[in-house]
Amino acid sequence: MSEDGNTSTFNISYTNFFLVGFPGLLEWRPFLVMPLTFLYVTIISANALVIHTVAAQRSLHQPMYVLIALLLAVNICAATVVMPKMLEGFVHYANPISLHGCLAQMFFIYFTLLLDYNLLLAMALDRYVAICHPLRYSDLMTSHLLGVLAFFTLTRSLGVAVPLVVLTSRARFCRTAVIRHFTCEYIALLSIACGDLTFNNHLGLAMRLATVSFDLALLGTSYTHIIYAAFRISSGGARAKALHTCGSHLLVILTIYLSGLSTSIVFRVAKTVSQDVQNLLSAIYLLLPGTLNPVIYGVRTREIRQHIEKMLCGKEIAREVREKPERLQNTRVKGKLPG
Repeated sequence: MSEDGNTSTFNISYTNFFLVGFPGLLEWRPFLVMPLTFLYVTIISANALVIHTVAAQRSLHQPMYVLIALLLAVNICAATVVMPKMLEGFVHYANPISLHGCLAQMFFIYFTLLLDYNLLLAMALDRYVAICHPLRYSDLMTSHLLGVLAFFTLTRSLGVAVPLVVLTSRARFCRTAVIRHFTCEYIALLSIACGDLTFNNHLGLAMRLATVSFDLALLGTSYTHIIYAAFRISSGGARAKALHTCGSHLLVILTIYLSGLSTSIVFRVAKTVSQDVQNLLSAIYLLLPGTLNPVIYGVRTREIRQHIEKMLCGKEIAREVREKPERLQNTRVKGKLPG
């Protein structure tokens, strides 16, 4: 038996693969490179703008805004894990990737997804304390608590991503070297693996169900208390502000969890759905948060929006102030010229 697996197809374990995402769009691939590149640049720029605004403005150095900035930083990392390889696949039909590269990409995909979920939990806790216990907010939301939340976020994210990668690395990939996906997702890799994969499938499903159920239970409980407390606020302005802020968080939560749910259902139930549709749902699931989150928080969060407007308009005003003396000088010079 040769180690490269040429003598027996049943003992082959490929260590190099080809990512073939969106096989039905072969003729359109060259035309999609520029729009996708623009999308990637937009995701990076929009998220970075909000992060810079939070970092630059001292008045925004509060737990809620810091958590928003961290969420958007995760969005940048998630897009960077997926988009460059995806764009490479649109340039080259067969996009080569090694097993180690594939496992690394899979790890960072699920690590960043879990960071998203955990940061949303931390933001729900922050809003719960701010609205339900406003007088104790500064005493409860301390730097020590934020450190504990950060440790919990990292530990829980690693606790889900690492077992999936370790289990996948032990599988044998003998069916084919072609992964009909634009990225190395867990289910895409299992689809080309051979042998008894019952434990892998059950573990992946159990982890997703446990994670989503736990998160939705906590989020549902938190925001039920938050909305109930918000409606009991006597001041109409304070009540509207509290509901508006929670509305932004709930919009982000719905975007992430509904897109993830639709992707899981299609992958595991709808076997007749084309590969292109499955890949499209995965792309929406992975990239939609990074596209919408800076818009939601940059537009709907008044404090962030005002600082962005001030920063952008301030540059425009400064330029006008610099250009005004030059225009006046040019006018005076023209007035002195003979007619």
